[in-house]
Amino acid sequence: MVKSTTTDVLVIGAGLAGLMAALRLAPKAVTLLSKGPLGQEASSTWAQGGISAALDPADSPASHLADTLAVAGGIADEDIAALVTDLGPERIRDLIDLGVIFDHNEKGLSLSREAAHSHRRVVHANGDSTGREVMRVLRRRVQEAAHITVLENAEAIDLLCQNNQVFGATLLQDNKSQTISANATIIATGGIGQIYSATTNPFAACGDGLAMAARAGARLKDLEFVQFHPTAIDVEATPRPLATEALRGDGAWLVNETGKRFMLGEHPLAELAPRDVVARGIWRQIQKGHRCYLDCRKSIGKAFPEHFPTVYAHCENHDIDPVKDLIPVVPAAHYHMGGIETDNRGRTNLGGLWVCGEAACTGLHGANRLASNSLLEALVFAPLVSKDVCDFLAENPARNIPELEIFKNPNTRSSTAKNDNEAIHQLQTLNYCYIGLCRDENGLKTLLKELDRLEINHPHASTRLRNIMTVSRLIATTALERKESRGGHYRLDYPESDPQYQRHSTLKLNKDTKDVATDTTSVAIKLAS
Repeated sequence: MVKSTTTDVLVIGAGLAGLMAALRLAPKAVTLLSKGPLGQEASSTWAQGGISAALDPADSPASHLADTLAVAGGIADEDIAALVTDLGPERIRDLIDLGVIFDHNEKGLSLSREAAHSHRRVVHANGDSTGREVMRVLRRRVQEAAHITVLENAEAIDLLCQNNQVFGATLLQDNKSQTISANATIIATGGIGQIYSATTNPFAACGDGLAMAARAGARLKDLEFVQFHPTAIDVEATPRPLATEALRGDGAWLVNETGKRFMLGEHPLAELAPRDVVARGIWRQIQKGHRCYLDCRKSIGKAFPEHFPTVYAHCENHDIDPVKDLIPVVPAAHYHMGGIETDNRGRTNLGGLWVCGEAACTGLHGANRLASNSLLEALVFAPLVSKDVCDFLAENPARNIPELEIFKNPNTRSSTAKNDNEAIHQLQTLNYCYIGLCRDENGLKTLLKELDRLEINHPHASTRLRNIMTVSRLIATTALERKESRGGHYRLDYPESDPQYQRHSTLKLNKDTKDVATDTTSVAIKLAS
């Protein structure tokens, strides 16, 4: 007997976007799914850099908007970017009202500058522990909220969908199947970093929401744009610990093993160039046989343990003393600019389905995300989504939830399978090579052939492998179609930007033919079923 429950709103994901959305839905009954213990598997918890907002009197939302658009490869949605940068200061004040403690100095909030920002506008907590502090407060507020039921160790498997309408999801909790039917469903599952062998993202970030939405027929957008953080610490660890961008904001240099400061020849802003430029600068050094390092000894020196305690602890765990040692670094998958297409209220093309946070593609980031705009986007859109959901429920107080076939025959595949672990590791390595920092046609076609082989060899793949295969294929398909380089998408065989591609790429799975319709052509594709 499969357990079945009903709720007003189902929120899938327990990062900043999911928790904030759930809180703002009161007094509606909310069921919140957390893939692990509440909030602990969320990328938001790991965020070091901070949240950007025009809080300094010398700064302005217009300046923040200009910086956001400047790095976006010409395809950011200016109206969305204006919405986010305008609401930024208000959302920071909302967090403070909830109890978040940001760092202060004698002038008030302590603001730092990060790459490609024209002003100091990034708020931090405990130096480099911003995500942990924000999530600490939001977790506590959620636990106190009477309208929220939290299901921990609960993994959504597939959306309940009929006639382009979503009515909840099937899930596994402690390997027991159940269904939750809902009048409204919000996906807030985060990013895709775990499809790569080198990533800064936690274990849960394997594109679950994106894959589920694709199978349900949601419209997807800009999937080829993946941002690699230039300075993951190059040590044996999964995920790779992050050396925050704020280190370079405070004057740290990038050097190779000879001591050469190589970014001076890559971009006028050197270490403070946009992330994709810095990441490729490091990649080129590695391709030449060099090893790359962050040199913080002069710029930060003895202040390192106090100002950057999280990075200092990571270094200590690997016998590195950043006060006197160089920190080895390597680019690692960090953030997905693409995702499930939404409008300015978080709505998708499927009725009853909203998305917020990294799983969404609002158009804010375009081809490349400005540093510290990620938590800001989630912080701005979660309340907008919640308000729209409440309005929707007020207009549809007795939404008819049909008897769906999947209720009777739920997908009961296990969330993990021991025999899939080797395939997952192999695919992560292939993805880093072929849909990583640099791509080309041969590599993309090689990856698609390998995916065909994996799907044949794993017809009953675990949820994790199935979702990683799905997301890998979608990204490879869109990357193959975009025959240019722009932002986080860099083609070695098409290294220049092409004006004809200065637009978003969109994609939607035809569930009947298993074809994908893009904005340029139809590409035959079979998703893992």
